[in-house]
Amino acid sequence: MKPSYTNFKQIETDLKLLNLQRKVSWEELKLIKTEFKEDLRPFNWVETLIKGAGKYGVFVLFRKLFRKL
Repeated sequence: MKPSYTNFKQIETDLKLLNLQRKVSWEELKLIKTEFKEDLRPFNWVETLIKGAGKYGVFVLFRKLFRKL
């Protein structure tokens, strides 16, 4: 649906609003890109692997303890 304008002031206001929305969207995209790059850093992978290994180690330890009982 196209808006109907009655004067140039409405057009200018709408253009300013659209420009601001475009700028906000662009900044959101840049933020998403930065977060994505952070997620792909090797340190984050190592941290995730260590947490997973720790959980698995605790599971194996409990399994061994309960087998002996």
